[in-house]
Amino acid sequence: MRNFRGMRVLVLGGARQGVALARFLAEKNALVTLNDNRSAENFSDLVIELGALGIQTFFGSHPLTLLDECDLVCISGGVPLDLPIVQEAQKRGIPLSNDSQILFEGLKAKAIGITGSAGKTTTTTMVGEIAKKSVRDGQKAWIGGNIGVPLIPYLAEIGPRDVVILELSSFQLELMTISPAVATITNITPNHLDRHGTMQAYTAAKAHILDYQHPSDTAILNREDAGAWDLRNKVRGKLITFGLQEPKGDLAGTFLRENSLWIKDGVLEQEICPNHSVRLRGTHNLLNALAACATAHAAGFSKEAMQAGIEEVHGISHRLEFIRQWHGADWYNDSIATTPERTLAAIRSFHEPLVLLLGGRDKHLPWMDLAAEIHQRADHIILFGEAASLIYSALDSYEKHNFPYTLERTGTLPEAIQAAAKIVQEGDVVLLSPGGTSYDAFKDFEERGELFRKLVEEL
Repeated sequence: MRNFRGMRVLVLGGARQGVALARFLAEKNALVTLNDNRSAENFSDLVIELGALGIQTFFGSHPLTLLDECDLVCISGGVPLDLPIVQEAQKRGIPLSNDSQILFEGLKAKAIGITGSAGKTTTTTMVGEIAKKSVRDGQKAWIGGNIGVPLIPYLAEIGPRDVVILELSSFQLELMTISPAVATITNITPNHLDRHGTMQAYTAAKAHILDYQHPSDTAILNREDAGAWDLRNKVRGKLITFGLQEPKGDLAGTFLRENSLWIKDGVLEQEICPNHSVRLRGTHNLLNALAACATAHAAGFSKEAMQAGIEEVHGISHRLEFIRQWHGADWYNDSIATTPERTLAAIRSFHEPLVLLLGGRDKHLPWMDLAAEIHQRADHIILFGEAASLIYSALDSYEKHNFPYTLERTGTLPEAIQAAAKIVQEGDVVLLSPGGTSYDAFKDFEERGELFRKLVEEL
């Protein structure tokens, strides 16, 4: 790891990642300034705490003077690279970094990294549980990155025999110049184009998880997803694949056969576990389990640990999370669905009559595939948030002004919940799977999902 003593570091973004990194750098005797464009009143307690560590803070804007005499700029996940202060830093030749890059620079343990447009959190959670079943003799499994708590504060505690499992977002990867020893890409589909600008730029950011691997490393790719599979020529070491269908030829990978998960790798061909070991709804979660098993195989974990770990994952907050039954209907929170494609996968997880809550902020992604699925599956659509009118127009265009379901526009998520409560019937599923981001009204999808949970529990 580089020596941060006396280095003048500007950390952009005062959320969880940025604060953890600022503390870490201060402990390494760097001269740290934490900057966030939100007003200081959002950080009143934090200012005192960070001040005691010698960390300077500046809130409310991003003045370019913060770059004067700056040696390094560290960017939190939610901070766009086209921000003027970031562009000015690049013009001045100031290096850019982030918490994941700095973690990898100091990491002595084997790292497993997982990325993708969808499924990466569930896959990471499954691999984490498998790792917990596998470690022994004082080893420890550490799970973090884009989920849970940042691992940077625990860097000194992570031993060389430990296993580190990290969920990595495109925002983190685009600045990284180190790849994990085991790198998994669940899929690459249109996402975050509001941040990356083009699909090519977004894919390039995701591909960084492979770009710096060594010949002794392993890449795990979804062979049935065009976006991920197109990156197979970037693989520098061993390739392991996953998909619903059995891999062709001599491809190694996981697959489904006769209601079970299987793995094939050279002369090895064995059953891992029955499908019902995967406790989560939907074919997409079977695919996540196959990704997790392929990743676990690359890490050297046993099939017994794979089954035991997968069976530990009963549900993940904001991901098809069952909230309660009310008026005979099951209410589900899928606030993580911030793209139309994720909503489409959620809809396909149910066969019951469907009341679907759609909305949030649009990410400049196409809605017509979702409109086609809604035509087949939905009974009631309730729109809310900033993108309500845009979604209405997309559905109206597909249906040619003749909706086969009821369609209601509301302003806010609480209003959408009340609208659903008025029409719900016994046997229905009420599904919050917005298709848009939460940033029109919430700080993140978690805050949106927590409000949904709270209001549904209060019905």
